[in-house]
Amino acid sequence: MEEDKQYQIDVDVRTNYVKEQSAPELNRFVFAYTITIRNEGAIPAKLLSRHWLITDAHGNVQEVRGIGVVGEQPYLKPGEGFQYTSGTVLETPVGSMEGKYQMVADDDTEFEAIIPAFTLSVPHALH
Repeated sequence: MEEDKQYQIDVDVRTNYVKEQSAPELNRFVFAYTITIRNEGAIPAKLLSRHWLITDAHGNVQEVRGIGVVGEQPYLKPGEGFQYTSGTVLETPVGSMEGKYQMVADDDTEFEAIIPAFTLSVPHALH
């Protein structure tokens, strides 16, 4: 069965270590991430909420749920995108994030946009 292309949100992630806000001696590693979400489906859709799992190198998981992203609930027509930057703090120099956005299309269909796992890493921490 062919995947339903009416409801398709693509998610692109770029990460950055924020050295100025980090304090490695205190096990504080700050990361910024810029996310671009794009409606590649056929029906306009609105982002309702987010659900993140943030895991550090010790296996500690922070679960984050909330309405919208950066205080907004972007409405995306087919072909439109929305970009935002946010951040997180880890106790280790390496970690990962993954999650999903809960979306609702104009036809009232609710669906999830999956955010594949991505790595948060201090430069040169992974080789």
